[in-house]
Amino acid sequence: MESKLITSRQGFGPILRNPRFLSLWFGQIFSQLADKFYLVLMISLVANHYQGVNQSISGWVSAIMIANTIPAVLFGSLAGVYVDRWLKKEVLIITNLLRGAFVLSLPPLIWLSQQTKLTLPLAWLPSFLRRWHATEHDSFQVPLGFVILLVVTFTVSTLTQFFAPAEQSTLPLIVRRRYLLAANSLSTLTQMAVLIIGFAIGEPLLALADQLLGSVQGTWDLGKVGVVGGAYLLSGVIFLLLQTGEKLRPEGYEYPHVFRDILDGIDYLRENHRVRNALIQLLILFSIFAALSVLAVSMAANLPGLKASQFGFLLAFGGVGMAIGAVGVGYGGQRLSQIQLALWGSLGMGVCLLGLAVFNRNLVLTFGLTTILGFFAALVGVPMQTMLQVETPPELHGKVFGLENNVNNIALSLPLALAGVAESLFGLRPVLLSLAVMAVAGGLLTWYITTMPALSSEK
Repeated sequence: MESKLITSRQGFGPILRNPRFLSLWFGQIFSQLADKFYLVLMISLVANHYQGVNQSISGWVSAIMIANTIPAVLFGSLAGVYVDRWLKKEVLIITNLLRGAFVLSLPPLIWLSQQTKLTLPLAWLPSFLRRWHATEHDSFQVPLGFVILLVVTFTVSTLTQFFAPAEQSTLPLIVRRRYLLAANSLSTLTQMAVLIIGFAIGEPLLALADQLLGSVQGTWDLGKVGVVGGAYLLSGVIFLLLQTGEKLRPEGYEYPHVFRDILDGIDYLRENHRVRNALIQLLILFSIFAALSVLAVSMAANLPGLKASQFGFLLAFGGVGMAIGAVGVGYGGQRLSQIQLALWGSLGMGVCLLGLAVFNRNLVLTFGLTTILGFFAALVGVPMQTMLQVETPPELHGKVFGLENNVNNIALSLPLALAGVAESLFGLRPVLLSLAVMAVAGGLLTWYITTMPALSSEK
């Protein structure tokens, strides 16, 4: 029979009275804020130290984004294997303290390298960066300080790949099964709030910190770096208070057999259709929203009174809708099964995407439909993440969540490239209709595959 997370005490009250959850939650808030501030910091450092006069910043920022993305694709699954063998609390503490230390090391490194440049072959650059760095020579010069920014960004992102599965694996250790839906709802709500608030206040907060702390010959950026590095360090300190109930590694501790352990995680997904289908639903959800983040530029350009550069308003309304949906799931989602919530969420997303395809030139309807779309997306994301945590044995949490992290990163990356090409070839409306079909088909297929074995066993 389809399981339900049922409790007589609904809402966020029980988990907010759980001191162990509060330690994890507050640590998450500062860690996630630091992640958002970090990207703002990188753009600020590039603009202050490396961007030339009348030179576009896009090439510099693209290189930073690539350095930030590569570890997610390379190490997502590998990190999960190791997280399964390590104490989750240790991973949460060490990854945040190390990220904070690397960020705080930037001012002296930038100062020491400010007069040094490296000569590199032009062939090392990706084709789009080669066009940006137009030159008649077969080599190019890059400031050593910028290379340091790329290395630190790569390292910080690599540490994040270990933090993510440890964070997800910790929640089932400290929250009772019947409260996991509410806990995931609050986590989703927090992520949306941090996403909106983090990018909104990041630049003015970092600038204010620089004004308060001052600078040394304009090169140290002490205030900006102190805020970002301090947020990571504070998160690590908060995680010191976390009590997970984990046991120390036994004397016969066996080191991970990386590829065998990854295959174990894949085999488990093959055998457990509920976990596999939850992962598929999350893959579809992330793909749709990654595509929408690209299409939002064209959608904004089509709307009266809105510019293409103001596409962030559409994303913000979607984030608000997800926050509302997360609250709704937290307070009333226990009355339905996870599959039912995901099915209604998928159908609702399909209807909203259909509406956006038809009414994409109406400002009010577009904002309204985007908000409702975010609401239904929460009905998919929250229960599917909860299902992964409930159905996966604790000894496989890292492997499965590492695979999830890897798949989601690919789902976020691939549509970014395909959506823009598809929109230019076929137009905005056909692409939105295709996303609507994807949302509905994914929901129906997952519901069918998940419920049919249960119905067959009853006969």
